[in-house]
Amino acid sequence: MNNAKFLLLITSITALGGLLFGYDTGVINGAQFYLTKYFQLDAATKGWVVGSALLGCLFGAVIAGPLSIKLGRKTSLIISAILFTISAWGSGLPSFLEESVALLVVFRIIGGLGIGIASMNAPMYIAEIAPANKRGKLVTYYQLAIVIGFFAVFLVTYFIGNNLTEAENLAFGWRRMFWSELIPSGLFLTALFLVPKSPRWLLLKNKNKEALVVLTKIHGKENAKKEVEEIKNSLTKETKKGKVNYFSKSIITIIIIGSVFSLLQQFTGINAVLYYGADIFEKSLGFGKDDILKQQVLLAFVNLIFTLIAMVTVDKFGRKPLVYIGSVGMLTGFLILGFTIQQQSIGILSLLGVLTFIGSFALSMGPVVWVVLSEMFPNKIRSVAMSVAVAVQWAGNYVVSQSFPMVTVSELNNNNFWNGSLPYFIFSFFIIIIIIFTYKFIPETKGKSLEEIEAIWSK
Repeated sequence: MNNAKFLLLITSITALGGLLFGYDTGVINGAQFYLTKYFQLDAATKGWVVGSALLGCLFGAVIAGPLSIKLGRKTSLIISAILFTISAWGSGLPSFLEESVALLVVFRIIGGLGIGIASMNAPMYIAEIAPANKRGKLVTYYQLAIVIGFFAVFLVTYFIGNNLTEAENLAFGWRRMFWSELIPSGLFLTALFLVPKSPRWLLLKNKNKEALVVLTKIHGKENAKKEVEEIKNSLTKETKKGKVNYFSKSIITIIIIGSVFSLLQQFTGINAVLYYGADIFEKSLGFGKDDILKQQVLLAFVNLIFTLIAMVTVDKFGRKPLVYIGSVGMLTGFLILGFTIQQQSIGILSLLGVLTFIGSFALSMGPVVWVVLSEMFPNKIRSVAMSVAVAVQWAGNYVVSQSFPMVTVSELNNNNFWNGSLPYFIFSFFIIIIIIFTYKFIPETKGKSLEEIEAIWSK
């Protein structure tokens, strides 16, 4: 197998962690419509069932840093795959074993742990093996896998739901939806044993010969030797500075910038749309129940197409231009949706607003945040810094997913002025913040090696 094919193979396998992330996001969207009625959940409890996995994601991201440093990126991903599998099995337990929301929540949290660990380690691993001129595209494979997982699970849940009566879906259809995740989680776990350890982690552990072998397989003999020297020089500079002080002004500044950028991805409102798409289509947009899953498949398809566009443009146009273009599109989409709901003129224009938002997010903040986070942090602090930034993202995800259903049913949102449109104007405000923050604080990293990016922060 030549270098390019080997690089593509291990990138694709690692990106399967993103596929499970997307699959889990989509499966709760499809299943919650039925399990809400099965358990007769109120708005707050429904938010807890959907959002509970995000607490696992948050904790998973927190422990991902220490795990990654001690055990390595590959072993951390294997642990995440095992957790995915346990969660998929347990979430669909037969009714005679599980009749409480509490046990379902426990297994959702276990799955969240797996997502949290994978969401930090997978894009970081890809960034550490990728050549500078292809890194943006290859890290975007992670976001592409998220979107493919999201799209695939909608097809699966549509197939399961459409071939069962409503009574059957309430009784066991939603359990089958959870169980369907066993297939991709098993594939991920098995395929990970074909992936080598991260060369940068090996060099951090002074395993220079192993690192050179891996880099040679990926980049060829001459490029591998050059890259080993660059990485070793970077690590030597950090070693001369002594023990890393994470609270020093320079390091805390980088971590805060990365964490805020990561948080803003969630405050676009993307997961309000993805987690509660069924509710939005039924209640806000007025679609009939028979049309809900069809509309969500359309949403997932748009997500997929624009992610593919991002893949071929992120290394050509750069990270920041995509954020600007996508932010304008997201703002336009939510303003269209918000005004049509506020004016009670819901229809095809409202659907166009949702799809414009989804496509614009998939072009920009969806993939670009993962690319920037995976490459912006210096070698010595990458695991811990990215762990913090991803944990902050999951905390923001939890806040949005927990609060969205409550804001939706609140008196403030349902008065004669807002008419149910308030959440979309709140999200629009944060999208404007993204444009300003990106302009002022996010460096352009297109075409630069990880060591060159590290030097940006030293200036």
